[in-house]
Amino acid sequence: MRVTPPCNMAAAGDNENNDNELLLVDDFACLDVFESDSDSTSKRPTCQRCKRPLTVCLCPFLPREPLEIKTTIYILQHPFEESRCLRTVPILQNSVPADRCQIFRGKRFSKSRFPDLVPILESANTVLLYPGDDAVDISELPTGQTYNLVLLDGTWAQAKGIYTQNEYVRNMRKVKIRAEQKSKYVIRTQPSDTSLSTLETAAIAVATLERKPEIAETLLQPLVALCDFQLQHGATTHQSREYQMEHGLWTKPMSRADHRKLAKKCAGEQGSPGT
Repeated sequence: MRVTPPCNMAAAGDNENNDNELLLVDDFACLDVFESDSDSTSKRPTCQRCKRPLTVCLCPFLPREPLEIKTTIYILQHPFEESRCLRTVPILQNSVPADRCQIFRGKRFSKSRFPDLVPILESANTVLLYPGDDAVDISELPTGQTYNLVLLDGTWAQAKGIYTQNEYVRNMRKVKIRAEQKSKYVIRTQPSDTSLSTLETAAIAVATLERKPEIAETLLQPLVALCDFQLQHGATTHQSREYQMEHGLWTKPMSRADHRKLAKKCAGEQGSPGT
């Protein structure tokens, strides 16, 4: 599976200008060493809850009962995400009540196709987690309110397509979070050191909105277990794309935006005190 939102996604070409903010979702393919979506049910016994092989079941790491949260999470998911392996959204779905995490799949979310969704997107209590100059830090939102949190799930290009092609989405109030630590999703190549998976994005955002850091801790336990399982069976720890470029490890072509960003960072490091 590929992994997010707004989960971790790298912008394509010169549009890759938001890597220092929270990026939204799962963009590079990551092979599940245990199964693929096409053969999981036919080749080995599978857990009915987490849908993983019983030998690497995540259920011991999931909350025994759905985690009670006040925030409702709405995920606008690009259709291609559903077929990718090692997605983090299923962990989120298995960790909170069903009515607190709802997924809408598509590229265009018109009123005729999604009549129940548009009023939610237009609600004053709905916020879109999407980096940009007009996005406010989610920690600055007033407390004592119940929020609807919207995430865009797909590669950066796919999420940007959803954003630009849907007026209701563009007009939403936007928020952002700033990652203070590297992603725990170490078995895939993140765009930057501050990029997070969809699950991590949602966990930190909800914990911040509800002022309960334990929410993030609980939601991220299954992700750590997933990575540990993969590493034990041959997967390797991945450095971010940003890290590989800075250290001359990136072997793929670099865009003009990549070169500008790298040159700017190098110039800043050379001119910083103590260097």
